[in-house]
Amino acid sequence: MLRPLLFFSVAGKLAAVILWTVKPMPWVGLGCFCGADLVILYHLLAPWGQWVCPAFMRFETPRKEIWLTIDDGPDETDTPQILDLLDAHRARATFFLIGERAARLPGLVAEILRRGHQVGHHTQTHPTRLFWCASSARVNAEIDEGLAALRTGGAAPKWFRPPVGIKNLYLAGALARRGLGCVGWNVRSHDFKSRNPEEVVARVMKEVAPGAIVLMHEGRGMDPRVRVHAISRLLAALAGRGFSCVVPEDGQLR
Repeated sequence: MLRPLLFFSVAGKLAAVILWTVKPMPWVGLGCFCGADLVILYHLLAPWGQWVCPAFMRFETPRKEIWLTIDDGPDETDTPQILDLLDAHRARATFFLIGERAARLPGLVAEILRRGHQVGHHTQTHPTRLFWCASSARVNAEIDEGLAALRTGGAAPKWFRPPVGIKNLYLAGALARRGLGCVGWNVRSHDFKSRNPEEVVARVMKEVAPGAIVLMHEGRGMDPRVRVHAISRLLAALAGRGFSCVVPEDGQLR
């Protein structure tokens, strides 16, 4: 993936030079020179961008099923409560865990698995601001150190989610070499910046449909009025609409 993107960038710059040589057109030349890089930047930073590192955004199902994914754990307060809520609703979920947190709480990683849920990889340190421009060595370290941390709790993840959905030019190759797939979402709750759990639930229920991948969060970075409460009310709302929370098979992902 890296080579085609670099070729695309260089081609745009060559086109700008050729256009300027044949007939000087500043704005067209500038557009060609910068346009390719802006397209690449978009696919790096936009969670739904697919050029830099393709990510699964939904799954196919004939039933009223959604994939509930919960990022940023484990958390010693939130995770046990969320597990109890999932049990009460007979719901399954995937927890995308941060490696350095999992290393401190391996028992919770094991408990997530014991309860019948799935553990995904969410980098070692969750480097939100600089992941998009990180070096190949940094990307490899975030993946490998995170994998080692998750293994201390007995997890062998097959899915990876980059922080905030931000990609990196080296990410696709690094994941492929480790047999990991990239998973995004198509329903974003914005619970991490909300202060009202009812607003979070309303936002999700407005967009939810069979095969949706729903993004939720746990942990101390959230408002205490929303932590756990939003997931509790969402599970009730989904059940009220006849939706079940499942972990889809690989072949269902799109």
